[in-house]
Amino acid sequence: MNSAVDSAEPWDAATYAELKKIARARLHASGPLTQLNTTALVNESYLRLSARAEGLHFPSPGHYYAYAAKVMRSIIVDLVREQQAERRGGGAHRVTLSTTLAEGIPADDEALHVDEALRALEQVEPRLAQVVEMRYYGGLTETEIGSALGMTERTVRRDWDKARAILRTMLG
Repeated sequence: MNSAVDSAEPWDAATYAELKKIARARLHASGPLTQLNTTALVNESYLRLSARAEGLHFPSPGHYYAYAAKVMRSIIVDLVREQQAERRGGGAHRVTLSTTLAEGIPADDEALHVDEALRALEQVEPRLAQVVEMRYYGGLTETEIGSALGMTERTVRRDWDKARAILRTMLG
């Protein structure tokens, strides 16, 4: 992928492989969410990216992958909310690429609690929330995050440590 990314460009094999790596890292780090199908998450992300990012231009692949991480977070949170609605008797069903994707979401509210805490963090420390999103949901390395945000690895590491401490307090 070149230094700038146009959202209208078709996905090449390298982009698809990188998004699968991000999805796999996110699903692996999520514990109970590991039953999610990586391919289905990437494909669902592609559909949402295509619909939302029409005409957007990302200055670097890191920015594009950070946006993809945000979309993956949205998918996971939406599916947890959908599952909760179904448990409460809601009759509306969302159509996804694969039923495997919806079946793999845990019944507990962990993903929603993390999302709420991250939204609260975003209100007081937007940069910390962005680092968490890119690392936790996107599976990006400190180097990749630093490149995308124009920060040093050391600053990213400090932000990551600070954000985790704040989120632990909020979730604890």
